Amino acid sequence: MTSQQKAYCYGLGAVLAWSTVATAFKISLRHLSPSQLVLYASAFSLLALLSILAGQGRLASLGPALRQYWRRSLLLGAVNPFCYYLILFQAYHLLPAQEAQAINYTWALTMSLLAVPVLKQTPRRQDMLAALVCYAGVLVIATHGQPFALEFSNLGGVGYALVSTVLWAGYWLLNTRDQREPVLGLTLNFLFALPLALLWCAVRGELTPIAWQGLAGAAYIGALEMGFTFVLWLSAMKLTDSTARIANLIFLAPILSLALIYLLAGEQVLQSTLVGLALIMAGLLLQKIPLKAKSRALS
Repeated sequence: MTSQQKAYCYGLGAVLAWSTVATAFKISLRHLSPSQLVLYASAFSLLALLSILAGQGRLASLGPALRQYWRRSLLLGAVNPFCYYLILFQAYHLLPAQEAQAINYTWALTMSLLAVPVLKQTPRRQDMLAALVCYAGVLVIATHGQPFALEFSNLGGVGYALVSTVLWAGYWLLNTRDQREPVLGLTLNFLFALPLALLWCAVRGELTPIAWQGLAGAAYIGALEMGFTFVLWLSAMKLTDSTARIANLIFLAPILSLALIYLLAGEQVLQSTLVGLALIMAGLLLQKIPLKAKSRALS
């Protein structure tokens, strides 16, 4: 397999796994606060990552890497998982899962927009038009199909969801310049994020006993969504020759995610969510049109 084919495989596996997590977030937040979910999910994710390193026979490399990269690891760990998931879980706490996950899909567009100042890429007209279409979809979802009335179902929740896309996209763009080996670097990030989450919960008085359902949800989220799946996605981003191609795998997840939200989380999927999500997906597709045209011209 070529590097690009491997990137597609890793990216596809990550996106399919991520399609289950909106449901897992919402169910887990019935038993845990957002801060508690960050803490326990981060702990399980760190265990998962350490197990990967142990299976690869590379645990001994953790100490030297820690001494060499502790500043970068502290910075990236503070961004993700600590701040990103704290804000994302707050969005899921305030919004229905279908709305939070639909808005979160705009991170692919946010990543392209942030690539202009971060990676010094040339801005494109298509990105601006795609942004208008995508965020029109966000407006439809946030207002439950009444965009011109500007009466938001939960403005705070929408704000948290949008901020989370900026943190997520920025984190992955920063990782394109990260010289650390992906699994090792991710383990270091969680190693620094865990005490931050512990301190945050202590300050908020949330170091209290939790229900087993919450612990089980945190284990699933930590091991799958924040642990093994991160490794898949990081590997895809390292191997690909185009971040846009990998980001476009996001189109495979929405329908399955909504189905799980309906079947397992018990939410009635609103028509406004479907319309808004369609606009978001259309905007992301619009982003890809110039890439296709360019590839045909070169062939």
